[in-house]
Amino acid sequence: MCGRYASARKRQELLEEFTVAEDGASDELKPDYNVAPTKKVYAVMERPPGKGEGAGGGDAGGEKRAADAGDGPGEPVRRLEVVKWGLVPSWAKDPSVGSRMINARVETLTEKPSFRRAFAKRRCLIPADGYYEWHRTDKKTKQPYFIHPEDGGVMAMAGLYEFWKDPTRAEDDPLKWLTTCTVITTTAEDHLGHIHDRMPVIIKRDMWADWLDPGRTDPAEVMGLLKDAPPSGLAAYPVSSEVNSVRNNGPHLMEPESSETALF
Repeated sequence: MCGRYASARKRQELLEEFTVAEDGASDELKPDYNVAPTKKVYAVMERPPGKGEGAGGGDAGGEKRAADAGDGPGEPVRRLEVVKWGLVPSWAKDPSVGSRMINARVETLTEKPSFRRAFAKRRCLIPADGYYEWHRTDKKTKQPYFIHPEDGGVMAMAGLYEFWKDPTRAEDDPLKWLTTCTVITTTAEDHLGHIHDRMPVIIKRDMWADWLDPGRTDPAEVMGLLKDAPPSGLAAYPVSSEVNSVRNNGPHLMEPESSETALF
């Protein structure tokens, strides 16, 4: 976990839902019901005011990303950005490592060099409608489940983001900067642990501001936010095995496979 999720809300919906002050998204992403690693995704973060540049999520944008990925002048504002799923540390030799860093375990956030700096000051929220997980029913079969907010609201997964500078590109190249993200995972809650032993950390609305605040840099304090997070309010039901292939997409992937609305 988490290796696949659904994100179907339009950009305008997310701007309103997360009370975003500055729209930095370089693309209007299409609804994606089978988001896979390395795809472009929306992320909510707080950064110094920009000039409308994109996040460098693999396309145009990333112009001098806040003074070489540091903090630029001005009070941070809440932004919606398009980033690439799979975190690439600033010191990585090439971006291919991102495919192996789609998740960050909460237990080692302050220890792993790949996540330590981002955890201190580059935290984000990754909006989703829900995520998929697979439960092994026998040696050959895995049943996919769609796990989602029981109230039908948006799911704000705790994430980290990072900037990577391509040394092979010119300084004025719009693809010079790449912005990537990872989803933080934790031990699954009891009613979900029957499906899989891990789940994304869910940040509830009243904790969004504290989580995103780049001025909150004490690791112990930030970790306290995760430990104090209330129950996720997630429910689960079985879905079609069509979701197993990243080539399949569409709202039908989120539909229950049977009349049962929740098994656990």
